[in-house]
Amino acid sequence: MTAPARAGFPLHKRVLTALAAVSILGAAGCAGAEAETPAAEAPAAESSAADATDATEAPGAAPTGAATADAAATDQSYEDGTYTQTGGYQSPAGPEEVGVTLTLAADVVTAVEVEPMPDNPTTTMYQERFAGGISDAIVGKKLDELAVDKVAGSSLTSGGFNEAADKIKSEAQL
Repeated sequence: MTAPARAGFPLHKRVLTALAAVSILGAAGCAGAEAETPAAEAPAAESSAADATDATEAPGAAPTGAATADAAATDQSYEDGTYTQTGGYQSPAGPEEVGVTLTLAADVVTAVEVEPMPDNPTTTMYQERFAGGISDAIVGKKLDELAVDKVAGSSLTSGGFNEAADKIKSEAQL
């Protein structure tokens, strides 16, 4: 026996209506997540200054966005430039190293290069994977916010990367 129809709608129409509602909610959730992610073309310092201006200005008050942006520029912790360091880590095959070059602008990583420096074939594979995926993981982030764990299936190489990044922080610090 089939379930009784509610309010004149047969079961298949109720199921289709429910599926449509779930699809719409899912799409709205995805759109909301994308809207909250900072746009790649807008630097983090600009978006946070604009957000702070919008949240703190009262109607009729003088805009503070320019002052906030100027303050953010003087709060820079690291000198702009390109820095190269080597970091070491322990793999199952023994100690390994990886070369790291970071380019900084206003404390933000604008470019990264990882130079694989393996001692065995397995390490070569993992370091190359890491080098191929690291840019997507850190470019656009503040240097102080870097916490690389696992990139492109390579988790041990991140130890060497993080050590090199720490050396770069020390070298670049104002």
